[in-house]
Amino acid sequence: MEIDKLKLAIRELPEEEAKSLLFHVLLRMNLLRETAYSETEFISDIKNVYETVFKISRERSESSQHREFHMTHILFGDSPAGSLKYALKKMGASKKEKVISFWDMFSVGPVWKLHENAGQQARFDFMQKVMNDEHDDFRDYQKKFYETMDQIVSIPEDVPITIWVAENAHEQTGLRYVLHLLKNKTNDIKVINSTKMFTEKFNRPDIEYFAIKTGEIIPEKLQVIYEESKAEASLSQHERKGLEEEWAALADTDETLRIWQNEKIKSVREDYYDQYMINTAKNLQIERERAEEPEAYMKSARLIGEVIGHLDQYMGDTFFEYRLRKLIEKGVFEMEGNLKAMRYYSVRLKG
Repeated sequence: MEIDKLKLAIRELPEEEAKSLLFHVLLRMNLLRETAYSETEFISDIKNVYETVFKISRERSESSQHREFHMTHILFGDSPAGSLKYALKKMGASKKEKVISFWDMFSVGPVWKLHENAGQQARFDFMQKVMNDEHDDFRDYQKKFYETMDQIVSIPEDVPITIWVAENAHEQTGLRYVLHLLKNKTNDIKVINSTKMFTEKFNRPDIEYFAIKTGEIIPEKLQVIYEESKAEASLSQHERKGLEEEWAALADTDETLRIWQNEKIKSVREDYYDQYMINTAKNLQIERERAEEPEAYMKSARLIGEVIGHLDQYMGDTFFEYRLRKLIEKGVFEMEGNLKAMRYYSVRLKG
């Protein structure tokens, strides 16, 4: 009977996963009482939680029966994770080495007490405002966040872990958060600095390229970096403790934006790049006038693309589109179209 399967699945749940699922249920009870969240949405979400219990049990069973992973890789984003999976497949290692992708943008949004339920809810509240949620991306984001946390805390302690990070605030903040999640684990942990390794292996005097994010590196070069890194030492207990302490300091901040500066994570105000965006818009408008472009307004995607294209940080277009909407609200920009998604509206600086 299904009830017996449910009892067995619950008994097999690790404590952290059980707590996470319980939090999901209680969170939705709170939303039902205090927000416009409907009973229909509540029932749909509880069905998802119910199905997740069986899914976790099934995945753990399949993993224990069919796969004994020799290594787990953690990367921050679907693009670098996809590239590494391809590289591992070419190496013949894809069946023995697992890849976990933490789909988030850790340079953006609050990380205050993110290792606790209150901090997670504060982050979700902020990210829901940031995301122009045309395709219900927020729910997918929230679901993936908890699933990834569960995957990380469920890594068996005898399986070594490799964490890939480039020199940007997103991946470096993610590294410190993940090490906090793993702080009670005894796994051997190695960190690959993909930016530094790329520079050492592939830059030449006549060609110099700085890989801001791991996702910029093609699979073939990731494979070389991985093979070369096998001789590198794992994190010492002293190094782990230092990074965990850095996480504790970050988790005590209120800022909602972080940059990478002088090989350190620096918290800055949310409007840190507003003037940069305004200056970029001024330059674009001058260019458009010189080219005698007929449209009075420029596509918002064009402005945001120009902003990102000249930035030495990694924030993603979602954050800059959010700030553009804020500047429209403040009357700095005028717009025409519909703000429901970036592609539906155009902007110009208010004259």
